[in-house]
Formats: sequence, structure tokens, C-alpha cells
Amino acid sequence: MSQISSPQGELKEPIRLRLSLMGELDLRTGSGEQIVIRGRKARAVLAVLGINAPRPVLREALAVMLWSRRDREQARASLRQAVHELIEAIGPLGGDILRVDRNHLGLRAEHLWIDIREINRSNLLNSPLGTGPLGRGPLVDLNGIDPEFDRWLQGERQRVVRTSRTLVETMLAGSQSPAETINIAQRLLALDPAHEGAWRALINTYAARGDRGLAIETYEQCASALAELSASPSDETRALADRIRNGTLARSEAAPASPTPTASTPAPGSANAKTADRGIRVGVMPFRLLDDTSADQLGIGLAEEITTALANFRVVTLISSSSLVRLINEPRENAAAWQRFDLDFLVDGAIQRSGLRVRVTVRLIDMRSAAEVAWARRFDRTDMDVLAMQEDIAAEVAAQIDPEMLMRETNRIAQRGIDPEAHALLLQAIPAIHQLDRQRFLAAGGILESAVAIAPNYAAAHAWWAYWHIFLHGQGWSTDPAKAVERAEALAARALDIDHTDARATTIAGHIRSFLHHRNAEAAALHERALWLNPNLPIAWVFSGLTAAYQGHHEDAIERIKRAIRLSPFDPHASFFDTAMMVPHLFLGHFEKVLDLALRVEAVNPSITSRHKLQLAALGQLSRLDEAATVCAALLALEPSFCVSLAVKRAPIEREIDRQTYAEGLRRGGLAETAPA
Repeated sequence: MSQISSPQGELKEPIRLRLSLMGELDLRTGSGEQIVIRGRKARAVLAVLGINAPRPVLREALAVMLWSRRDREQARASLRQAVHELIEAIGPLGGDILRVDRNHLGLRAEHLWIDIREINRSNLLNSPLGTGPLGRGPLVDLNGIDPEFDRWLQGERQRVVRTSRTLVETMLAGSQSPAETINIAQRLLALDPAHEGAWRALINTYAARGDRGLAIETYEQCASALAELSASPSDETRALADRIRNGTLARSEAAPASPTPTASTPAPGSANAKTADRGIRVGVMPFRLLDDTSADQLGIGLAEEITTALANFRVVTLISSSSLVRLINEPRENAAAWQRFDLDFLVDGAIQRSGLRVRVTVRLIDMRSAAEVAWARRFDRTDMDVLAMQEDIAAEVAAQIDPEMLMRETNRIAQRGIDPEAHALLLQAIPAIHQLDRQRFLAAGGILESAVAIAPNYAAAHAWWAYWHIFLHGQGWSTDPAKAVERAEALAARALDIDHTDARATTIAGHIRSFLHHRNAEAAALHERALWLNPNLPIAWVFSGLTAAYQGHHEDAIERIKRAIRLSPFDPHASFFDTAMMVPHLFLGHFEKVLDLALRVEAVNPSITSRHKLQLAALGQLSRLDEAATVCAALLALEPSFCVSLAVKRAPIEREIDRQTYAEGLRRGGLAETAPA
């Protein structure tokens, strides 16, 4: 194929481009001509934009990621040079495919085919083992560019493996023949050599075929693979091998052609290896078509998109539509038919079409409560861009049902009394963090401490305890603020050491960098990474929006926080989302908007002290002094030592004009310059 290194004048119209990120980065025109981008850093920028497409990426995040050892201005200048190289190479070919503005860079995905977004059943199963879509992992030619980029790249590789593993697990659950089971199980082990579910599927299938020797040999291979991770086969796997050795496992007892889906053995250090919690088991059904049968592919595609979106949440074990399709006409109340999947929750829905208009209804069903509908929502869209519509709906569904499932699990645990396992303790603590009732909040700290003690390798417990310390400091409830800051940072760091692909831990670490240490550029990069790991995590959008506001990017901050609210409008921490939205509006001078938001927060959660501070600053700027006096008194009752100088010292605000807006508003509102002696 010919190479295009200087495309100027060769093409008169924008064309569709193909970007390959699996293996080595490769950019080609629709006709197969290669577009050469010579600079490795420019190629790295394209890779980041491609993986993130169509979402834009903060310039600041790219600069920190690719030039972490340079000062801020040098990094920005180097990024400008890399962007210029991309424009020179791609601009004449791709028209407006590159989106460039003052704060963001992005790619318009409608003109771009990206291989990493196309991982599916066919290309996972129909290519030789080891040479499939995963190959050696994404972007092997860009290793060693920068330590921060290497860390991001490692996380992306793990994300691709995790997504592929979830897809192959669902295929294993729905396999229809021994040959198919063997093929799928081998693919799964190529992705995760410690996956005991795949090993047992192979052992069972060989035993069912009467090949006792191969079944025992496969068990020995399983034991060797686990030993490399300082683990050993589970009691279930050892018992299976013993029965095969002893000849007590009849062929009729061996696994059927369609084995029950099984979850991966947790790798040491990546989850709570002590308890190996099964997670919340969620099934996603193909969506029913109420009229137009041409929407069949839309129903299947939407179910798969929801499965992919939910896969980003740590506490969920997924059974996808490909496994459940045979039960599509079974009543939910028919427990026997559904029992083999052992579901906690089921996501199902229906699609109606009228011309270009599409109405999608989605339900979350609690399968342990007589098929009770736990959550439901209707989405009205047009199908002008079907893929974008599916992605948009899936993102909102995933973000909204995740807290609903967590709250139901919490209530179930509370009804049983205190559960000693770390995951159960974590679920007990989360509502108190959301509610910010001081007594319950402080008790939650002790519960989280117990969870960490029980499971020192449980990343989620460390992340939530770090989150708890942020609010302990922010609410002014800590008797030793410096120690609270130190503890929050240590816990977030430990969570990332355990599992550096945990999006919640990553965004919490970012918020600590900005809110507690005023290192906003580093925080922005961490938030962007969290959103790559899980673009449907509302708190990551909120924290990234706050950091953008601290940096002075107020319009961007508002859009990011709006994204969180769209994803989860009834989130248990929605009052914190509204409080965060007050920050950019205050700096933009939208003082009446700040007061409207403050009233909304007060109605839901009057305990958030940040609301009082921002409300007081807005009232001071508007010279509404009587109201300001009432708010100031309420603030000092919650945080008696708060004053203007402390407010300015604590706030990670970069622009002088924003600091003045905040400080002058508090001053005019009646807050003392310094704390009383």
C-alpha cells in the first residue's frame, strides 16, 4: 500500500479514516493508504484521542500525561507542536475530523472507524489464539514515551482485557456444544490464565467426553497457572478433580454443553482475595420490540451496550443478553427457569418506533423480591445516529441503576444485622457518607476501618475510606485536619496500588490532589483517567468539573457537572452535585443561580457546609445582608473557626479574580477576616 506523508492538495473532500490501536498505531484512508505521523508524541496524542472518541480530552491532561517531567509552559508548548503535526497530516484528509479549541482536543468519531471500539464475538472467536483483536495489547509501539503515559497505557490494556473477558464469559455461559465450550474457554484463559470458571468448564467438558486423562492434565495446568499468582485451586475445583481421579464423576454428572456462567478467581491484590465476593449478579435481556421488527438489531445492540457500560462498575458480575435470550418468554416469577443464572437483578426493556422517533423503556427488576420492579425510566430519542443513541442511553442506565442496586444491597444487609465480611461493611457505610448526618457519618468511619482491617487488599474499601476523609476535612469535623488530609492521601494511594484500574479510587485521588493539595493539573489528569476507565461514573464527572472550576474553566466545569446529573439525576449524592455546580456559577457572577442551587441543596441535605460558604459569598456579592447574617450564623454553628483567611487558604482556586470573588463575597456577607481567639 502506498503511504501518504504530504497529503496537501491530493483530496478535495473529507474521507472516512481507519485508526488501528490494537498492536501498533496505524492510520489509513478508507482506500487503505497509510497516513504517516512521524513524531511519537504526536502519535500518542492521536492514540489518546482515538481511545476517548468522541469525548474531548483536556489539553492540560494531555500535557501532564505526555510531558510530566517538564514544567507547565514547556509541556503546553510541546503539546501545541504535536497538535500542529496532527493537523498537517490529517487535516487535509479528514476535514474537520480533529476538534481543536482552547481547552480541549477531540476526534469526530462519525468520520472515523476505530478498531478498539469494535471488539465483538466474531473477532474474539474466529482468529487464531494469541493473534486476535487483543494481539500484544494496544499501542505496543508507544511504550516508554513518558512514565505517566505508560501508566495510562497499562490501564487501557487492562480495560480492553476486562471488556473482552466479560464478553467471552457471557459467551461461555451460552455455549451450545462441547467443541464451542472448549474454544471459548481457551479464549478466556488466553485473556485470564487464572480464570477458574474457564478451567472448570474445560475439565468438565473433557470429563463429559470420557477423556479422563486430559481432564486431569487440565486440572494440573490450572494448578500451575494459579501457583504463578501465589494462589491455588478452590475447594470446588479440587473436589471436581478428585472425583474424576476416583472415577466417581459419571459422564451424566459432568457439565452440560451450556455451563452456568462463572466469575474469574480474583487475582491477589486486585480484589478482596480473602472473601472472593461474588458481586451483584446482573443479567441484561435483549430488548423487546413492541411494533417495528426492523428494530431487532437496535434491541440487541442496546442490551450489549448496557452490558459494556455496567462492566465498568466494580461490584457487578454480568450475565449478558446472549446467555439469557432463551428465557426471553419466561415469566420473571418462574423461579425455576431463572435459577441456574442465580441473578440478583435483571435489566430488561422495550423499544417502540414511529418514523425516526424511538421510545426506549428500561426496567431494573429485583429477582430476589418476587420480581419487583426496582427502577424504571423512559427515554425518547431519534435514530439519526443509532450508535450514539445506544451509547447515550446505556451510559445513563448504568449510572442510575448502580446506586439503586447498592442501596438495595445495603438494606438487605441491614435487615440481617452486621455482616463481618468487608463488602457488607462497605455497603453499610456508604449511605452515611451520602447523608452527612454527623453522628452516623463518624460511625461510618469506624465501619470502613473494620472493612480495611478484614480485607487489606480490597481496593474499594480503601477508596471509600479515603472519600470519607475528604468529607471529614471538608465538613470541618476533623479534630486534626492535617492528619485527615494525610490519611485520605495514603488510603487513595493504597487503593490504586491494589487496583490502579479502579475509576472511583482514581477520581478520589484526583480530588485529593486538587481539594486538599491544590495541585489541579495533576488532579485533572487523574480525573480524565478515571473517566477513561469508567465514563459512566457520575462522581468522576463532578470531581473533574470542580477541578476545571478551580482552574478557571468555568463553562467546561458546568458541562461536566451537568453530565453527572444527566447520568444520575436521582443519585444518592445529588445534593453534592448541586453544591459543586454552585462553584463555577459563583465565579461567573451568576449569583442568583448560586442561591437557587443553595435552596435545592438545603431542602435535601442541609448538613453540607460547602453550601453555606458558597451561598454566603453570593449573598454578600448581592448585598443581601439580612439573609447573609442568617446563613453566616448557620455556617459558624457547623464550623466555628471558619473565617475569610481560612477560606482563601483552603480553596484551590488558581485565578486571582476568582479568589477575590469568593473572599469579597464572604467578607461582605459578614464573615470575620480571622478566626476568633
